[in-house]
This record gives sequence, C-alpha cells and structure tokens, in this order.
Amino acid sequence: MERSASRQTKKKVVAVVGGGLVGALNTCFFANRGFDVELFESREDIRRAKVVKGRSINLALSHRGRQALKHVGLEEKIVSQGIQMQARMIHSLNGKQSPIPYGKKGQYILSVDRANLNKELLTAAESYPNTKMNFDHKLQDWNAETGLMTFVRSDGSKEQAKADLIVGCDGAFSAIRKQFLRRSRFDYSQTYIPHGYMELTMPPINGEFAMKPNYLHIWPRNTFMMIALPNLDKTFTCTLFMPFEEFEKITTGDEVIEFFQKYFPDTIPLIGVNTLQRDYFRLPAQAMVSVKCNPYHIGDMCVLMGDAAHAVVPFYGQGMNAGFEDCIVFDEIMDQFNEDFSAVLPEYTRVRVPDDHAIADLAMYNYTEMRAHVNSKWFIFRKRVDNILHFLMPKAIIPLYTMVTFTRTRYHEAVKQWHWQNKVINRGLLLSAVGAVLGGSYLLIKHPPDLSKLIVSAEEMWDRLVALRTP
Repeated sequence: MERSASRQTKKKVVAVVGGGLVGALNTCFFANRGFDVELFESREDIRRAKVVKGRSINLALSHRGRQALKHVGLEEKIVSQGIQMQARMIHSLNGKQSPIPYGKKGQYILSVDRANLNKELLTAAESYPNTKMNFDHKLQDWNAETGLMTFVRSDGSKEQAKADLIVGCDGAFSAIRKQFLRRSRFDYSQTYIPHGYMELTMPPINGEFAMKPNYLHIWPRNTFMMIALPNLDKTFTCTLFMPFEEFEKITTGDEVIEFFQKYFPDTIPLIGVNTLQRDYFRLPAQAMVSVKCNPYHIGDMCVLMGDAAHAVVPFYGQGMNAGFEDCIVFDEIMDQFNEDFSAVLPEYTRVRVPDDHAIADLAMYNYTEMRAHVNSKWFIFRKRVDNILHFLMPKAIIPLYTMVTFTRTRYHEAVKQWHWQNKVINRGLLLSAVGAVLGGSYLLIKHPPDLSKLIVSAEEMWDRLVALRTP
C-alpha cells in the first residue's frame, strides 16, 4: 500500500475495506491475481479477541458460496466444518414433524458457524505474501478522485493510505458507501422490516443433539416463526423472528414460558426453562434491514460488494452466498476485460445490480413462505408437483429453490423462469381439473347410475344406525 513515506510499487494496489466474510474472501481473490492487497478492518482481529462482537445468525452455505470458496482452494476445508441439512423439518403446534426436502436426493445446504468461517477466511487471506492485514482501522473518509483514505485508530491517532482500487466490503452501514451518497444519480434505499430476531441456544442432551441434526427446523406460526440450525458442538442455535411489538409484550420470565408453552411447547423441555428465560433477556431483539443501491462503482476507483451493495434479510439463506458470488462474478469480469478497472467496474454494476435486487426481493418473499405457506396443503402439493415435473423434465421445469440454491442461474433470470413456470403449471392444473369435471359429467350422462340402487329407505337407514349402536 502506498503510504505518505512508503514503498512504491509497479503493481496495482487494492484496498479492501471491511474484514468480514466478503472482505476476507475478496482479499484472497485479488491476492490470487497478484495484486498487492491491504485489508482494513475497524474491529480488532477476531482470531485473537476474547469476545466476538457482531451478528451471529447461523449461515447456510450453498452452491454459489461453495463455488467462490473452491476458486481460492477453501471449499473442502469449510465444507468439512459444516453440518449437512437435507430438508426443512416443519414442527406443527401439535408436535407433529414433517420434512420438506430441499431438492433431489443428495442435495443439501450446510450449516456453518459465522465466526469460525470468518477466522478461516482471514487466515487464508493472511497466508498470501502480497497481503497485509490492518485491524483497528476505522475508515473516517476517502477521496473518490485520488483514492486517499483516512483511518482512525482506537487510540485516536489517524493514518492515511492510498490505493488504485478501493473495494467496499464494510457491511450494510458502509462507510465507503457514504461517499456514493454525495454524488448525483446514485439510487439508494433501505427498508427495515417490522420483525426482529432473537437467538436462543438448545443444548445437547446426554452429549447428543436434542433433535435430528440434518435438518433446518422450522416452527411456522403464520405471523412469526422460529428456526433452529445445528452446530458442531451438538447445540442448536434457535432464532425467533417476531414483530417487535410482540417481543415488547413479554417482560417477565413467566411470560416467556407462557408464550413458548402456547406456540412452541415441544421446545421447552429441549431448551430448558432456565436457559430459555436467561437467553430471552440476554439481549434485546435485533433489527433486520434490506439495502438496495445502484450503481455499485465510482469510475475506476471504487466498487461495493456484499452487504455494502445489497444487504438482504436472512430468509432465503443467500446473504453470504450472494456476497461470495460477488467475488467470483467480479473475477470472471476481470478475465473478460483483462483487469482494466475502467471497463470492469461498470460491467460489474450492469451485470450484478439486477441479480442482487432480485435476491433481496426473494428474501422478503421467503419470510412469508417460511412462517405461513409451509403450513398450507396447497403449498406442499405444489412442491410435490414441481418436484415430479422437474424429475420428468429436468431442463424445462426447475423449482425456484433449486435454481437459487443449487445452481448459479442468475437470480433475476431464476425469478423470470419461476413466474413463467407458475403460470404454465397453474394453467395445466386448472385445465386438468376442468377436464376431470367435464369427463366425469360426460360419463354420468352417458352411463347414468341406477338411482334406485343409490336410494336407501328410511327404515333401512334406521336399522343400520341401530346396528352401529348395538355393542
């Protein structure tokens, strides 16, 4: 990195701002190409921190994320540290459990620990000889014309650095993105959903998982829900999603137990009364925000990736996967335009914006599906129809979840395909129903039944009822 009195280099210098999941992975991608890369993170090094601050909702790693990890040689290691989840396990209010497979046999997503994954990615980034890691560097300001950045340390001191390309991977409340907001023709929106989330821990029972581990467990309750993902230490991380006003109604330990007894009775003996009461009041419910913006770049100097460009609510399990796919899409465009930033950055915006906006909308939709639709017999019927048609016509009919989770079909193209398939399948089902009715009517008209055989006399009916009551 070029500093006020530092070394000069002929190689282009890349500054990655943000040492979270996408920032650490991006550092690997750029270093792999031979760029001199410096990563700047406002927090201390989480690999040495006693307490890791930040979000802790478990992550679901799927095909897009795995492909990005594979590109830098990390897929096998990360996959070995995850737990396979082959289906959703729906918990009804009466305690009945019903699995809904994610895809075909052998298809699964992985439950991975956020903090551990972040540590592995930072270690991988640090292993390159052309990278430098800078923790405790909070971005104060930067210049889009010169690439000069000013950082503040925890002791109050300031430090400046300069780069040929600045990559903003600093999350939903990005400091890099603030410079974009000062420029004309930059579209930006953020939406907080009225629901918050709270995490609870389901401990092991006799050293084993309290529930079947190879599932994403869901307790759908129409206007709210709870999910549980397995961890390597045999615990489950349970996340309760609920409107903020509902969280605020519960103010005592007894009210917590009363609420869970009413809506999640099967979880009380698994979590434990004391643990449930302790975890519920440990932290207040956290907010969830969806961010959209356009463009993702300024000239040939800066580009946004991950949550800095497209924060999404967590209900499709694609936030991390979309962020990781940002890295591989950018890398593919770098190949296409021979690493010419002036061509790469606008092309990246053109390609990526419609996809990221599509997954943001799908994540919003999937919350309704997870907390309400999975209770519907029509939803389950349609899932079966989609899977049967996919089996019979694997190239023509592909379930939306399969396209999003098990392929790299562009998100916005998956949505278009989904709408077309829904129209075709629903019309087919309607025509089938109409055909069945017309066919049945024709048979009744052509071969009318003998009504005398269908009519039972009142005396005979009485005799049958008496016979049923006779012991």
